Amino acid sequence: MPSNVEIKAAVHDLEQLIQKAKLLSNSEGTTILQQDTFFSVPNGRLKLRNLMNGTGQLIFYERPDVDGPKLSNYSISVTNDPDGLKKVLSDALGVKGTVKKERHLYMVGQTRVHVDTVEGLGHFMELEVVLNDGQTEEEGEAIAHKLMNELGVRKEDLIVGAYMDLLLADKK
Repeated sequence: MPSNVEIKAAVHDLEQLIQKAKLLSNSEGTTILQQDTFFSVPNGRLKLRNLMNGTGQLIFYERPDVDGPKLSNYSISVTNDPDGLKKVLSDALGVKGTVKKERHLYMVGQTRVHVDTVEGLGHFMELEVVLNDGQTEEEGEAIAHKLMNELGVRKEDLIVGAYMDLLLADKK
């Protein structure tokens, strides 16, 4: 199963973060509209990512709910029928909720830098250090910490869990 080391943090100065991400990636980045539907499963998380262009990805992942860099193991399957798959999975498993976001993606080496605007939550940043074969979790964490510093992410801005968790907590 592929793995990455990731962090998620709240963003206070969106424009400053975007400018730093553009500089580090030496690119304008890519804008992606996404709608993630989370399903009720006994372990890990299962979501269907609708890329709003007729394609999607079914993603299963497991990761601890702690702040700071954490290892995430995942599996992805591509679909050309996200609406049909959503219907089948909704009927079979039940839906926990939906996350709608606009994502700006910047590649910095082996790291995906996501700058997200999440409907109902605000602005966030995610780092996903995709581990190469034979690369250790500690090496991924070192890369994540270095990028956190370069992007100006403070430890107190780190958050735990998925956007879905934050949305569900807001409803309580």
